[in-house]
Amino acid sequence: MLTPKRTLQIRPDPGGAVPKTAMVMAAGLGKRMRPLTATRPKPLVEVAGKPLIDHVFDRLRASGVERAVVNVHYLADALEAHLRNRVSGIDLVVSDERKRLMETGGGIVQARALIGDAPFLVVNSDNLWVDGPSDAIRMLAARWDDATMDALLLMVPLARANHHGGQGDFRLAPDGRIIGRRQPGKLAPFVYTGVQILSPRVIKDWPEGPFSTMLFWERAIAAGRAYGLVHQGLWFDVGTPAAVGKTEAMLADG
Repeated sequence: MLTPKRTLQIRPDPGGAVPKTAMVMAAGLGKRMRPLTATRPKPLVEVAGKPLIDHVFDRLRASGVERAVVNVHYLADALEAHLRNRVSGIDLVVSDERKRLMETGGGIVQARALIGDAPFLVVNSDNLWVDGPSDAIRMLAARWDDATMDALLLMVPLARANHHGGQGDFRLAPDGRIIGRRQPGKLAPFVYTGVQILSPRVIKDWPEGPFSTMLFWERAIAAGRAYGLVHQGLWFDVGTPAAVGKTEAMLADG
């Protein structure tokens, strides 16, 4: 069994109030991860000795998050059993999408009543990161400015997006404001890591049925209220079976 040489450490606290609630996105079908997801949901695929979702909860606990809302759909019974038996030290609430997969934006809307009225953290359960000099979630919290922001996305430079096959997602101004998405046929310098803080005020006027969080981002970008923070540590896009082994090798190398 592979275990990373890097371990959770006590890092300098950059300040800021960490959101008490996190929405953990765990309902996807995991098609790119087949055949590993033939008999288990993607969040339970093991990387460096533990399921992906356990790595996420390690980060949430370390940063001081008190409560997690987890959406479930594909092989939901297995994921719920794992959460009950393996996750401790944080309050858990399940947002059930068994009847219909709502995608990222629709999943947040369905869980809206469970999330509450304060800014909240959103974390995808299929990525893995190593903190840099400071805890990445605490750095997001320290950067958050409720007066000027509706969305704050943790990003990584495209050149440091390990195992990521895309061409980038966003362009940032010097002050961190998101000034645009990647244009067709071009590269964008920053990749969204799957970690963000959202304000509930951006969750409004949504369409019926499944839809992407991009709807909320586009509104925030148009209003000049969407920002990015560049991650100072390692980040891995663990989206395919091949990426699992490559990620484990990099973690084992320290």
